[in-house]
Amino acid sequence: MLKIIVNGDEKRVEAPVHLQSFLEGLKLDPKKVAVERNLEIVPKSTFSNVMLADGDRLEIVHFIGGG
Repeated sequence: MLKIIVNGDEKRVEAPVHLQSFLEGLKLDPKKVAVERNLEIVPKSTFSNVMLADGDRLEIVHFIGGG
């Protein structure tokens, strides 16, 4: 099990897990979020390649359209 901190809240997930799968597990559309991992922005093009590690700290921002 991995302990991941997401926007200040602790989540536990089975290892190994890619960032893309983690986001989908949270019911988030990876195309509509920005992710910072351990104080570094993660490019969307790498979401499916980035493996999460125990203790990672994620900040996830949702894009919301409107007018």
